[in-house]
Amino acid sequence: MSRDYRIAIVGATGAVGVEMLRVLERRNFPVASLRLLASPRSSGKTLTFRGKDVVVEPLQPSAFAGIDIALFSAGGSISKEYAPVAVESGAVVIDNSSAFRQHENVPLVVPEVNGADVAHHKGIIANPNCTTAITLMALYPLHKKFRVKRIFASSYQAVSGAGARALEELRLQVKAVANDLPIEKEIFPHQIAFNVIPQVDSFLDTGYTKEEMKMQNEGRRIMHLPTFKASVTCVRVPVYRAHSVAVSAEFERPVTLHEAREAINAFPGIELRDDTASRDYPMPLDYAGKDDCAVGRLRLDCALENGISFWVCGDQLLKGAALNAVQIAELL
Repeated sequence: MSRDYRIAIVGATGAVGVEMLRVLERRNFPVASLRLLASPRSSGKTLTFRGKDVVVEPLQPSAFAGIDIALFSAGGSISKEYAPVAVESGAVVIDNSSAFRQHENVPLVVPEVNGADVAHHKGIIANPNCTTAITLMALYPLHKKFRVKRIFASSYQAVSGAGARALEELRLQVKAVANDLPIEKEIFPHQIAFNVIPQVDSFLDTGYTKEEMKMQNEGRRIMHLPTFKASVTCVRVPVYRAHSVAVSAEFERPVTLHEAREAINAFPGIELRDDTASRDYPMPLDYAGKDDCAVGRLRLDCALENGISFWVCGDQLLKGAALNAVQIAELL
């Protein structure tokens, strides 16, 4: 990069905000100055960046003066209120919420897939839903080879996708079960410890949840494929970090496993782990904290014409959120 950038992180003390800070440092992003912004209750806290303490400031309109790139991860309502303010102040906003993902004039970007959509953009750029981003890392190279028509998928989503308090809820419930104590629920509608909950986000009139429809709606925009269809069931599982998705995909062209493996191996950011003889396949425990996603259990689908089934894992706080946002900033 030819210059250093004045960066702001909105929601800096949240799980994704903290990861954004770490990713900026780890990838040696050219930061000239850093402003950490959060709610008033978090202002005054300090976070460390490149060995120095940075004080968290309260989020207010004047905080964006002189900022080049603002990374937002504080929820849709905050993004709707403050992202336009940041743009008016001269910043490019990279927003991790769902607030702008379906806006026609806002690019929705996974850099490995449609990074060219960022070129010369001066307003708001949207980060996709975490499950969508992780799935597309495996699906898109297959789409480029065979052209995808539709997918049927089930997600196995870690509790950290619901925030830091959800992580703590799982920890406390595991302790409660182990000690035969009453289970307390706050974040999830049911006990999550030693259980799976077939609901992520709120239900729509169709019976799908909002989270489930994001795969189709966002996938269409990211792949520039308006005919893409996705029937998805999103499930919360008692895993601390990293999402997994089981996918059956149908393509327009005849498929072979050899060509599918070649396509995945040639694609950046995705690792092929597919040696069933050695019981080697991706698991969320192995990919928590890792930048790359991984795909395995690759096989010809026995129920779909020109179909391939696969299993993909990825860290939803990284490729599903903070890492993807910083990669977008790198494209700028």
